[in-house]
Amino acid sequence: MKALVIGAGMMGSALAYDLARSSGVEKVYLADIDFDRAESAAKTIGANVTPVKLDVNSHDDVVYIMEQADVVCGATSYNHNLLLTKAAIETGKHFCDLGGNMDVVYKQMELNEKAKAADVLIIPNCGLAPGLAAILGAGGAKHFDVVDEIHLRVGGLPQHPVPPLNYQIVFSVEGLVNEYLEPAEVIRNGTPQKVSSMEDLEEMDFPQPFGKVEAFNTSGGVSTLTNMFNGKVKTLDYKTIRYKGHCERFKTLLDLGFASSEPLMVGTSVKTARELFQELLKKKLPSSGHDLILMRVWIQGTKNNERKTLTYEMIDYFDDKTRISSMMRTTSFPTSIIAQMIINGTIKERGVLPPEQCVPVQPLIEELKKRNIIIKENLK
Repeated sequence: MKALVIGAGMMGSALAYDLARSSGVEKVYLADIDFDRAESAAKTIGANVTPVKLDVNSHDDVVYIMEQADVVCGATSYNHNLLLTKAAIETGKHFCDLGGNMDVVYKQMELNEKAKAADVLIIPNCGLAPGLAAILGAGGAKHFDVVDEIHLRVGGLPQHPVPPLNYQIVFSVEGLVNEYLEPAEVIRNGTPQKVSSMEDLEEMDFPQPFGKVEAFNTSGGVSTLTNMFNGKVKTLDYKTIRYKGHCERFKTLLDLGFASSEPLMVGTSVKTARELFQELLKKKLPSSGHDLILMRVWIQGTKNNERKTLTYEMIDYFDDKTRISSMMRTTSFPTSIIAQMIINGTIKERGVLPPEQCVPVQPLIEELKKRNIIIKENLK
């Protein structure tokens, strides 16, 4: 098996790392518009990784490099995912991406019949959330005769929080602000709705040293679950986990207009308040240091006329040995596993399907366990 990873940033380099260390993977091409970055990452990873210079806006170049691989993983901006999907269908290659924008995902899903005709599988929205959390929610629901509620809670946090926001940059600031600003999709009282992000604050308990944390609505994490379970569940929601106090402090800044689209003069140039705010966050928030991921997914329903709750829980830490962050591990490693599942036949479907519609839960959990990403399962 030969794999192509497009994008040599944090997530792309972790994807290439896992693929290169997986049995059955003969070669990994790591492509980026910045060849130096691709080359540096390839040298760090070691054997079986070949750096490639690639501008994803050059269709002919994308097609050429895709033709060298059996499966392609997109780890660049979600703005490129539709173009890459079309190129994958054209070249007859399977494709996975990290998603992050549902408008793009739905446009990809419109190419379902073309992907089937090309005998390929396109899986957008792989990763952590969207991705792993939604896979657990959809897969866990299959344990029940009747499903009433599905709840997803995920958070990337610093191991050593620093006031006032108690947060460090574990993925793009632009993505963070987008999650906090855009409306969140939920199902309430059996009806799909859109609700405001950074609302519906709740308290959660995790084992020490975490104790009590908070969770609140954010956009994007449910992927297509609200469509899948429309008319089938009473309640479905996704919330982001943070240390206590983060929501109130960050929301105050948003309420004051720090992330508005209002144009502002900065010297001789015009920028929006949101652009300036994002630049300030990049400068002021730590972007290094040991991180961790907290995740809890629970499904409530009825099995054999008994009321049951199935819970999946994961606490994952920065890997000191490999120097790979927990966010990189829990986003990129599931995507690598999914790409390999397509090639080895574990996933047989064709078309354009988000992972919650085609990725089997237990094989994914077992593969993650091999990478010391442990998901505990409890049914009671």
